[in-house]
Amino acid sequence: MRVSLAFSAALLLAAAVLVGRPDNAVAQDRSNKFTIVIHGGAGTISEAMPESAKAQYYSSLKKALAIGRDVLASGGTSMQAVEKVLRYFETDPKFNAGIGAVYTSARTHELDAAIMNGATLQCGAVAGVEHIAHPITLARLVMEKTPHILLAYQGADDFGGKMGLKWVPNSYFDTPERKSELEKWMKKIKEHDHGTVGCVCLDEYGNLAAGTSTGGLTGKMPGRIGDSPLVGDGTYANNQTCAVSGTGIGEQYMRYAVGFNINALMAYKGMTLKEAVHYIIHDVLKPGDGGVIAVDRKGDYAMDFNTTGMFRGVANSSGLFEVKIWKDK
Repeated sequence: MRVSLAFSAALLLAAAVLVGRPDNAVAQDRSNKFTIVIHGGAGTISEAMPESAKAQYYSSLKKALAIGRDVLASGGTSMQAVEKVLRYFETDPKFNAGIGAVYTSARTHELDAAIMNGATLQCGAVAGVEHIAHPITLARLVMEKTPHILLAYQGADDFGGKMGLKWVPNSYFDTPERKSELEKWMKKIKEHDHGTVGCVCLDEYGNLAAGTSTGGLTGKMPGRIGDSPLVGDGTYANNQTCAVSGTGIGEQYMRYAVGFNINALMAYKGMTLKEAVHYIIHDVLKPGDGGVIAVDRKGDYAMDFNTTGMFRGVANSSGLFEVKIWKDK
């Protein structure tokens, strides 16, 4: 109980100190130390894919990672970096977010996203978005411009319109590749989506942030909501511990509150970030469920998964910059 009360008191103190400061950029002096980790989904990713396709994925991951790194290196905040990286992913049809989002069984697109500020525990999320080009920006507006955390379906789209965000027809998210995946799904040919995109950061001011954006699962029932927009499941950030973004079978991440429990293992059991992530991915979730990216308040990071591959990358202020798809050999 004393650990829990101390932890809660620390959170309240942090929130009180940081209130009213844009992005909490002046929470502390700049340390010139940052870390950013990204993912573009996990699943059954064949190493036999054409070399040209591999090159395209690597190129996209490098672009996304460079966007976030440059924001942080220039003194930008973790919230800014997360949003910019995910906006990029939402325009890249190779990934299941924004343009290139998978189809529901009704041949439509329903998009989910969430963003969380680890300094204040403020968060915003949207689910079932059908007409806003950038769900991650809409999620941030929910956090900053409303008293709520999660808006869904028409209410979310209408709010985005009022905020001046780009309104698009649902067909804006169509791609031939996703249509082909739906046709295979309808013929009972199982494929594993590469899923969700995500980003977690530690900025130079010591603040963490996490964000996740997704089109969900191919052939999902209209109205299905996964873990990505549910704070504590697919998305979580807390300056006292870590920032987390998950990708995989959302129902499993919801059952086990993956994001929050990684944080809890660190806060209450004293696990390191990598120990906590490894335990959740390999001892709690089942093989094939998915993966997680995470960064802690010291800048240490984890990129772990129990699938054949996960599109991922990491960069930091020490010059590290790498992207990967499959496990190290």
